[in-house]
Amino acid sequence: MKYEFDTHTHTIVSGHAYSTLLENAEYASKIGLKMIAVTDHGPAMPGGPHIFYFGNLRVVPDNLFGVEILRGVEANILDHDGKLDIPYGILKKLDLVIASLHDVCIKPGSVEENTKALINAMDNEYVDIIGHAGNPAFPIDIDLFVEKAKEKDVLIEINNSSLGTSRIGSYDNCYKIAKKAKEIGAKVVMGSDAHICFDIGNFKLAADLIEKAGIPEENIMNTDVGKLKRYLSDKTKKVVTDFCRHQDD
Repeated sequence: MKYEFDTHTHTIVSGHAYSTLLENAEYASKIGLKMIAVTDHGPAMPGGPHIFYFGNLRVVPDNLFGVEILRGVEANILDHDGKLDIPYGILKKLDLVIASLHDVCIKPGSVEENTKALINAMDNEYVDIIGHAGNPAFPIDIDLFVEKAKEKDVLIEINNSSLGTSRIGSYDNCYKIAKKAKEIGAKVVMGSDAHICFDIGNFKLAADLIEKAGIPEENIMNTDVGKLKRYLSDKTKKVVTDFCRHQDD
């Protein structure tokens, strides 16, 4: 199966990543990706960028090295009410928003508390993706989480890094999430969570897990740039509205 884009990439701006946006885009072009999202950590992450960085992403070109660029963020969930570290005024200007739990930004709670945090974050109309929900540091009610993601039409990320070097012990949870997504028809998206350009587009572990879980191609977003753009357009994301209008012409 061919994958056309990566929705979870970091640059040196995140504070603990090692490539620039230009290096990321150039590498994505080299390996044949059509699109990447730049999703640096929100400002609550130690070493992360100032909020002005996200407000100024409009200066980033739509296309670099022949690769389309989505201007985004991996926002930090700060409490069990689902509050994010990016204000609404900036969120609504971004092309793509991932919301994630990180233990340096919120203390892991009970299954009920962690699940509540994710579900409440999904109530934010600007959240498109829940990142690395299989993290064993934040145990959740998987069935309820996946059901709510489908109900709210939020994409569930299968994070390749979680299955390799980060968030050790995530595999079983990610597999259960993928199996539940397959069972009820929830949409998933693979993210490399690249912190260096050479990991961009690396979905090997995530793709193997998704295949094992039996998720059909139509529910895997990465197979078609147009599929993601139509999804974002339905959420009134400004950057893709023109694309979808032209597709209908």
